[in-house]
Amino acid sequence: MEKTEKKCFARPPKFRNRFIMMILGVTVQGFGLSLLIRLNLGTDPCTSLTQGVVNHVPISFGTAQLLCQLILFGFVIRYDLSKIGFGTIGNMVCMGYIADFFGWVWDSVLPEGFFAGLPMRLGFLIPVLIVFIAGAATYMAAGLGTSPYDGVPFIIADHVHKLSFRMVRMIWDICVMAIGAVLGGDVGPVTIVAAFFIGPVIAWVGKRLERFIR
Repeated sequence: MEKTEKKCFARPPKFRNRFIMMILGVTVQGFGLSLLIRLNLGTDPCTSLTQGVVNHVPISFGTAQLLCQLILFGFVIRYDLSKIGFGTIGNMVCMGYIADFFGWVWDSVLPEGFFAGLPMRLGFLIPVLIVFIAGAATYMAAGLGTSPYDGVPFIIADHVHKLSFRMVRMIWDICVMAIGAVLGGDVGPVTIVAAFFIGPVIAWVGKRLERFIR
């Protein structure tokens, strides 16, 4: 049986539209993440891990995000080159720095303590989560590769046939959340909910966006 060669940086049909979609998705996700961090109700597991690294290493959030993703990038290169594309680089390199930029904007224009009150934080929570999930689903639906963090559970699921991808993703997010908590990252109710549900929700939204592209 002939093996199909797995290529990285493949250019699927409608590449230009997909590339624009990927850039838009990464930007929206970084925008949403900057607000999610300031709500102080917990973040997604990957961000919690990155914040834990920042607690111990004097670097910016964007740089820490890039370094964490680079470590996982080596794993993805080793096991499945088909997961690598322009979306991989866009998310890995840009998303953390976009969150840093918008975070600087909020700190500059919003009054001090704007997100201090619990009613304000709860009021923003659902809209911010919708923005974050929409951004993540958009960049993934573009079909130009996934971030190393998102790519690892796909690879594990391909090799562990007894578990569904949904179960693998949940275990992956829970493990990363636990490491983030040990390192002192922002782990809260949002992190716990995200560890169990954000992967499947992003996948569900992404499938509908893929149908729209087609």
